[in-house]
Amino acid sequence: MSGLKFLAPRRGFLGLDEKESFGAGEGRAVLIPFGLEASVSYGRGTRMGPEAIIAASHQVELFDEEFWSEPYRDFGVATLAEPEISGDLETALAQIEGLVEECLAREKFPLVLGGEHSITAGAIRPFAKRHKSLTVVQFDAHADLRDEYEGRKYSHAAAMRRVLDQPECTLISIGIRNISAAEIPFLEANGGRISVLWAKDRERWDLEKVLAARGGAPIYVTFDVDVFDSSLMPATGTPEPGGLFFAEAIALLREVAKAGSIVGADIVELSPLKGLHACDFLTAKLAYKILSLALAAR
Repeated sequence: MSGLKFLAPRRGFLGLDEKESFGAGEGRAVLIPFGLEASVSYGRGTRMGPEAIIAASHQVELFDEEFWSEPYRDFGVATLAEPEISGDLETALAQIEGLVEECLAREKFPLVLGGEHSITAGAIRPFAKRHKSLTVVQFDAHADLRDEYEGRKYSHAAAMRRVLDQPECTLISIGIRNISAAEIPFLEANGGRISVLWAKDRERWDLEKVLAARGGAPIYVTFDVDVFDSSLMPATGTPEPGGLFFAEAIALLREVAKAGSIVGADIVELSPLKGLHACDFLTAKLAYKILSLALAAR
């Protein structure tokens, strides 16, 4: 895969032995570390997210009892070396767009490891170019529908607004429990493109029905780790109470995978805390599960 620089398998996601891994570019999944930290507005540290996730993934058990196998053997995993990320936000988004485009051109499944949520606006562009319709499934505590925040059009707080700049995209938002008054007019005006599963209503969620209404369109998953309850995920810029727990999130991802083809994904907003390995490990296990649900044989 010309133009892409890969880590040795031992240093990459899951820490695979050379003889147990596919050669660079031969597997179907490509992990893209992209620790962008340009518009964070509270807790910091997202630039360290990808490194922490990859390091923790070396401790993730490869056997998955749901699949009764080591799923990575079905699809193969390669990990890119993290590029030098531009300090200019729009230039950085063009960088991640280019990396995703290169992966898709080679028929790979890109999983971007952030980094702040603004990266999704760049990562989604190559998918929007390829699909007449694309369902973006957002796991998040925040709606991220502002048109700008603190003077930044591409702020992490505007991530889904920028995704919806792509006319091909519709949005299903899961776990939302924070939205500003400024976002409400846009939400109400775009009810046909946006479905929100509010955290307060979780006992009445019918994700299967919401997904079915999208007619089987390809799916892109963007997973902000602050969707998890703050007791489970304090290692994020804005840890929020009232969120999901791990088994709930996996059950929802399983429904998403059954509803249609997951064509790409990102995991964002991990801000590692020194001495607290649990959050890094949770995120690494989440990444492996997303890949397995999207790509592994059942």
